[in-house]
Amino acid sequence: MTETYSKSRQQAETAFGNLQTEFFAKNNAAEELESVAQARDAKTFRLREARLAKEQADRMSAKSTLLAKRSKSS
Repeated sequence: MTETYSKSRQQAETAFGNLQTEFFAKNNAAEELESVAQARDAKTFRLREARLAKEQADRMSAKSTLLAKRSKSS
């Protein structure tokens, strides 16, 4: 059984449907932005950790090279 609504009711239903669509689209966009931000933060953290590890390895290598040179010259 189909119901027929007045023209003003149909317009209201259409307007409400459009509003809901906009709301859900904004909600999805916000979730997507949050996801992108989390991925960026995770990548930044991984890169920072890798950089710090490399810097420490470089320092240790330089220190061992310096100690080796000192022991040879003594």
